[in-house]
Amino acid sequence: MNIFISNLSWAIKDADLRELFAEYGEISSAKVIMDRETGKSRGFGFVEMPNEEEGKKAIEELDKAEYDGKVITVNVAKPREDRGGSRGGFGGGNRGGGFGGGNRGGGFGGGNRGGGFDRGSKRSY
Repeated sequence: MNIFISNLSWAIKDADLRELFAEYGEISSAKVIMDRETGKSRGFGFVEMPNEEEGKKAIEELDKAEYDGKVITVNVAKPREDRGGSRGGFGGGNRGGGFGGGNRGGGFGGGNRGGGFDRGSKRSY
């Protein structure tokens, strides 16, 4: 069972998550998600527990619990949705940037919200 934990303190590390969930059963993995650019915690993470019953108990007991001075939210992790396309660069993808823009704009192309040159627009230049 993959478990999503949000509203984590910035100081929480992978080992802290592992320790928190270990009292509920076996842990396959524990990961705090870090920002690629800054290297700092993004305030959420994931714990994988192979035993579903142990995972459900952990969710039930830890959801809305205070941990390291913050009230955390603990849920079953939802599968990642296909965001379609790349991120930035030529083609743009959903988050934009670079040529192509994507859905959120930015860079050449602009996408749905931005400006600039967008091959899909109906304007002519």
